[in-house]
Amino acid sequence: MSLPSLAADLAPTGVLRASVNLGNPVLAQGTPDAPSGITVDLAREIAARLGVPVEFLCFDAARKSFEAMADGRADVCFLAIDPAREAEVAFSAPYVLIEGVYAVPRDSELTKPENVDAPGVRIGVKSGSAYDLHLTRTLRHATLVRGDEGVDTFAAQGLEAGAGIRQPMTAYADAHPEVRLIQEGFMQIRQAVGTTKSRRPETVRFLRELVEELKANGFVAASLRRAGQSDSLVAPPA
Repeated sequence: MSLPSLAADLAPTGVLRASVNLGNPVLAQGTPDAPSGITVDLAREIAARLGVPVEFLCFDAARKSFEAMADGRADVCFLAIDPAREAEVAFSAPYVLIEGVYAVPRDSELTKPENVDAPGVRIGVKSGSAYDLHLTRTLRHATLVRGDEGVDTFAAQGLEAGAGIRQPMTAYADAHPEVRLIQEGFMQIRQAVGTTKSRRPETVRFLRELVEELKANGFVAASLRRAGQSDSLVAPPA
């Protein structure tokens, strides 16, 4: 499939519309007017390969980024792979692996992720996040309390735990001595490039192969370092 044909399928408006989640500080930074980070760099590289300009649709939550992809406002998205999303999104293999961790009050008796799934334990989560979807499927006894930010909901409502991404959760715990992290992660979050399942198989294959190329040639690692993130987050080859 030629590049013009790929561009016509993936960017039918003549512009690659990229849905970016500024709510994940590991993957995207900056403002809606001037976004930066690995997801922004990936979108620009995809557009450059196709020979089209790129337009960024920036959101403060993965849920909103997914909705833009699902309802046709975006052509590509940068989200964690999850069964609830795979019904509508064709994903690449992950380009970055991050972890979901719990924050708890410093004097909490909870010390391991498995301890958190207990009757009477309430967990603050960011609504529609990868860890919300994961915990919704896997928890048997604990209760989820959804909000704009899991750790803020945890603090504001005096919950037994808050869930989130390791890096911002670590920063939160460092700034709040009354809080500590359960250091063992409760899930691995596989961040990938996605597009709608209505695309041609050749288009999805182009995205998947490009992600593997950019992991292998150091593009992803270099982008993470520029954003102040560890290049140890780069996912292994598919």
